[in-house]
Amino acid sequence: MREIAAGLISDTVARLCVEANYDLPPDVVAQLERSASEEDAPLAREMLDQILENARLASRDQVPICQDTGLAVVMVELGQEVHITGGSLADAINEGVRIGYEQGYLRRSVVADPLTRENTGDNTPAVVHVALVPGDVLRIAVAPKGAGSENMSTVRMLKPSEGVQGVKQFVVDTVAAAGPNPCPPLVVGVGIGGSFEGCALLAKKALFRPLDEPNSDPRLAALESELLEAINQTGVGPVGIGGRTTALAVHVAAAPCHIASLPVAVNVNCHAARHKEAVL
Repeated sequence: MREIAAGLISDTVARLCVEANYDLPPDVVAQLERSASEEDAPLAREMLDQILENARLASRDQVPICQDTGLAVVMVELGQEVHITGGSLADAINEGVRIGYEQGYLRRSVVADPLTRENTGDNTPAVVHVALVPGDVLRIAVAPKGAGSENMSTVRMLKPSEGVQGVKQFVVDTVAAAGPNPCPPLVVGVGIGGSFEGCALLAKKALFRPLDEPNSDPRLAALESELLEAINQTGVGPVGIGGRTTALAVHVAAAPCHIASLPVAVNVNCHAARHKEAVL
């Protein structure tokens, strides 16, 4: 049994919250650069260049990439041989979010009640998903998720008879209907299968995968490529002004489901596809 102190978890989460908001991941920067070099529309190319310049300045000056510094979504892989000392995992994570958002001068965007709308004042509680895995390692990934893109995300329970064509149509229609609202170019997470809530979690997890890493399943990798091509033919373009770069990547995750269901979720992420992780 390996012990990990709650304080170490808090310090790690605090650091990840700040780093994720200040530094765009290298794979996202590389894809933006590639898209800018391939973009035919002059104004769209200029928008991509400005997005890249914004990311460069944010990293250089250590300020947020976007004014919406997000709801902290935390994916945890907890080794079953790990024992957390000095507090609970949930409390340690929320303390880290509280510290990180204060020290990093990050906007506090969480309300305590969805109807009364009173701000919690420290961006807690985080949304935490924990998976118990073999081993004695604790892996923590933090994604500050902005509301502009999250609000454009959708779940639909398709009929099994709609098949892969129905999935494609739903994904492309969702992105096209979103238009400029989620701040394209996008990273699109697609969850297929599971259940109503399960496909949404699949879609969210898909956003954590590096953009240069296609699905390990060749069939799903081909679907990702087809969806990306179809989305980029919608003409929405960077920040919605037209062009060939509506999305930087589409990531698909799939799971078994009931014989009578075909759940599909589309979780949209803006061009500030922020996430950082650490292994303790």
